[in-house]
Amino acid sequence: MKPFSLLYYFVSVVLFIVALPLLIVLSFKQKYKESIPARFFLFKNPKFNATNAIWFHVCSLGEARALKPILDVLKNEKVLISTITQTGHNEARKYDAEVRYLPYEMYLPFWIKPQKKLIVLEAEFWYMLFSVARARGAEIILLNARISDKSVNKYMKFAWFYKRLLQKVDIIYAQSEVDKNRFLALGAKNIEVVGNIKLAAKIEKTKEYVKPECEVIVAGSTHPTEEKSIFDAFFEYKRNNDAKLIVVPRHPERFDEVYNLMEMYAKEHNATLSRFSQAKNFESDLILVDMMGELNNMYAISDIAILGGAFKADVGGHNPLEPAYFGCKIITGKHFFHQKELFKYVHHVQYVENDEIAKALQSAKELPPSMVEEEINLKPVINKILED
Repeated sequence: MKPFSLLYYFVSVVLFIVALPLLIVLSFKQKYKESIPARFFLFKNPKFNATNAIWFHVCSLGEARALKPILDVLKNEKVLISTITQTGHNEARKYDAEVRYLPYEMYLPFWIKPQKKLIVLEAEFWYMLFSVARARGAEIILLNARISDKSVNKYMKFAWFYKRLLQKVDIIYAQSEVDKNRFLALGAKNIEVVGNIKLAAKIEKTKEYVKPECEVIVAGSTHPTEEKSIFDAFFEYKRNNDAKLIVVPRHPERFDEVYNLMEMYAKEHNATLSRFSQAKNFESDLILVDMMGELNNMYAISDIAILGGAFKADVGGHNPLEPAYFGCKIITGKHFFHQKELFKYVHHVQYVENDEIAKALQSAKELPPSMVEEEINLKPVINKILED
């Protein structure tokens, strides 16, 4: 290793030792019980079996899903996928590929095998990943690359570090011209703007449900504190409107927590409540969807989608293409910085504060359904991936 890489590696070991007690505690939490042991202790997380393959690295659920149109073209290639989160890992396992959690950086020099390509999605910038993969012969491609408004100042403060990291990258496919200019400011080269690859994803439902005769509102991909604002708004709206609310929390480990909150609201407002995994119908006023893989099916029978992740400042929003595809009238918050590029392509969205959701529900009656007017050409990206 070069001196800087040795220093970086030493710091990563020290940080691991310092964080060890916290990692042990977190590994008992439902959200991390699989990912932390795999990433930080290599539990059931061996090296990839294949070598000279095409390796994709993604963070979580959304990025793993975004791979589908590309992987559909690579059916004859050896494909590897590494992930960070448990939901991303579960999604990646649906593909015909070897799937692993990406280990913590101090393990990578002993874990990474020689591969043909390493394609890293969005903002997964790990110095040892890039350094070791490159040293083992992989060509490194950044795909769907972005630097959000919220994080750009952080990147610029450490421009000296990111310049070193980005020197190891062969080509960057950026989401927008803004992202391209930010990468250029960090010293990156060979950058092309292709747009957001999530625009190429095939959006479909997996089951056919009969829409209730009343108005249906779905709260999709919600996070802590967001549900309370949505419930307050829903019951204010329901005073003068016949409507049902379907709630689909972003993280499955929160199902019980959200259900307990819904019970409190149901009692206060004399409303009916059900878990979809048990009732399998839409007869109640409030329905908790406590099953994975159902969100698109709920969008398909909904009139209005309240899209979570943007009503609080630390998440960055969620993909609006799915509710727009099914013609939902979209209401979301103003903190959608991670999805800014996608929202640019979706029309007729209401961006509101937490205390404005009830007013937005009323305004939705006068608005047309949301819609997407954009396409993306993945051919240059596919050609580069298949290039010898």
